[in-house]
Amino acid sequence: MSEQQNLFGRKLHADLEIEDELWEAAVDLRGTIAPANYKNYVLPLLFLRYLSLRYDERREELEAKINDPDSYYRTDDLESDAEYRQKGAFLIPEEAHWDYLVEHAQDDDIKVKVDRAMELLQQRYDDLEGVLPPMYAGSNLTQENLANLINLFSRDIFTGQGKQQADVLGRVYEYFITNFADTEGSKGGEFFTPRSVVQALVAMLEPEDGSKIFDPACGSGGMFVQAAEFTDDKESLSFYGQESVDQNLRLCKMNLLMHDLQGDLESGDSLLNDKHEGLKADYVIANPPFNIRSWGADEVPGDDPRLQVGDRRLQPTDSNANYMWMMHFLHHLDEGGTAGYVMANGSMTTSLTNEEETRKALVDEGFVDCIVQLPGKLFFGTGIPACLWFLSKNRDGSNGERERSNEILFLDARDMGELVERAKRVLEEDDIKRLETVYHNFRVPDEEVDEELGFSGVATLEEVRSNDYKLTPGLYVGFEDDDGDRVPFEVKMPQLIDELEDQFAESERLKSEIRDDLNDLVDHTSS
Repeated sequence: MSEQQNLFGRKLHADLEIEDELWEAAVDLRGTIAPANYKNYVLPLLFLRYLSLRYDERREELEAKINDPDSYYRTDDLESDAEYRQKGAFLIPEEAHWDYLVEHAQDDDIKVKVDRAMELLQQRYDDLEGVLPPMYAGSNLTQENLANLINLFSRDIFTGQGKQQADVLGRVYEYFITNFADTEGSKGGEFFTPRSVVQALVAMLEPEDGSKIFDPACGSGGMFVQAAEFTDDKESLSFYGQESVDQNLRLCKMNLLMHDLQGDLESGDSLLNDKHEGLKADYVIANPPFNIRSWGADEVPGDDPRLQVGDRRLQPTDSNANYMWMMHFLHHLDEGGTAGYVMANGSMTTSLTNEEETRKALVDEGFVDCIVQLPGKLFFGTGIPACLWFLSKNRDGSNGERERSNEILFLDARDMGELVERAKRVLEEDDIKRLETVYHNFRVPDEEVDEELGFSGVATLEEVRSNDYKLTPGLYVGFEDDDGDRVPFEVKMPQLIDELEDQFAESERLKSEIRDDLNDLVDHTSS
């Protein structure tokens, strides 16, 4: 594994000293804007600052080349869109430049001027269409609050050299998204997956340079950003995403651009209007919405190719979209590809007809590669317990990985993580490394899988079938017989029933003895 990948976890936890201060300053400026809407005004403004910094950086480079007598660059190149776009920057008109907004921050019509800046950039570049909404003039954000935000993002921390400026802004953007999600609770989970969960998914998948990565529920794009952080050559990656909430898609586009990433991102409902119909990806990484009912299963045509799982033809159910998401992921995997995604714990054991049949098909057809049961309190504002699923099309050993088509790896991670707040847990770097190592060793030839009681275990498909296709890791990794809290329901309930039956039998025996003793007493008294 490369040094870039070894640094992956540490980079994700590194904080800028200024981040907390910036966040507190921004929150103090909320004014009349509702907390759930505040990010819609703060993040585009931060992105506008980023665009100006990248423009300034590229313009300085061009000016240096023009002043070089041996260079073929000309003065006209300073106003060439192509010269900026090839380096990931945009040619910024004067009225859209940050310096112009700073100069006019105290004007009564600063909200109009910010809207004008947004409009100029969207009109000029297709890449920015829908990303910079001109909505400040019509908002309740006061002129004073907007001016203060402009001043906040003009601080010295953003005046480093070259790429350092953009890196700082990218980090601040991520930090702000995290805190906005935390503030909004369960609603925040719609656009942001906690960083340590994303890190675990990416580290276990180990995406390679040159890969196609697909997230059909991409939210604010965290899966893409962390996949890029993991690889050595992020520019070689291709990103494809779809998101049903336009506001979230806007966050995703900004997030990618601020990390020098490009993606084919589409708006729409992935399950009912697949905008990437022909895509076959090397990796699918996703955190789809859990347990969505009445999602429109009757609108999925009977001949939909996603309903074909191996040799089995399946049907979706309107009672829950979880398994339709799984079939969607599997359909978009290329041969040799792997999907890693977050799912509600109920998916491991559901007995609803169409869901259970789909789980059986995924097992029998050899696609289920690994199941990880996660600890609680990892996700924003929800107590729904979750797990990680890994489906793979490389289990037959034909692509250099170990042949494991008759085996499934189970990991029980419920004891992992650190409780950083009363209701907030974070997976530690060592936890993630532990998960990554066991899954890596399970997939590669000539490595021994460390089966650790209570944590990791490999089960055959026959074992899974004997447990009615239930995929709870506790059934396969073993457990310590302590107070029973670690024992999965599927094991605990039959044990309790057996104990109860024994107690009933003992009760009947005792009642019979008591009756006999009473009868003997009556007979003795009568005689």
